Amino acid sequence: MNKNNNIVDVLIEISVGGSVKYEYDEKNKRLRVDRFLFTSMYYPFNYGFILDTASEDNDPLDVLVLTLKEIQPGTVLPTRIIGMLETEDEHGKDIKMMGVPADSVDPESHKVQDALKLLTPTRERISHFFEYYKSLEKGKWVKVGKWSGKEEALKYLERCRQGKNNN
Repeated sequence: MNKNNNIVDVLIEISVGGSVKYEYDEKNKRLRVDRFLFTSMYYPFNYGFILDTASEDNDPLDVLVLTLKEIQPGTVLPTRIIGMLETEDEHGKDIKMMGVPADSVDPESHKVQDALKLLTPTRERISHFFEYYKSLEKGKWVKVGKWSGKEEALKYLERCRQGKNNN
């Protein structure tokens, strides 16, 4: 992470508008299809993970990158962290980091500094997606919790980098 401007490398797994859930296969160093979404929903933004992190589930830290530009799966996107959304699923706590493309990638990104300052409809759309995207899958569920801003998200990110994970 570039500490001066909170830039992290995000490996994109799913493009905005996608309805196929990919997971990075660490052993084979490539994306693998995990499943098709059972609901008639699609990812509202590009989705991936922050390289060299581990969250509570020991998977890399998930990130939703807020841009409507379609980023191809497998691409590393320099991303500035702006906040996070707490969720819990059938496996336990599952934090979703929020980011925007680095200003060097998208000069418009400088307008978005903190997830708590996103327009309410944008936050509601993201929360709605995560609450319901697994709803038709037997034995799967998601509870959406609170939104946090950039400062709390960066503290959490640092914990996920240290010891790759002693949260």
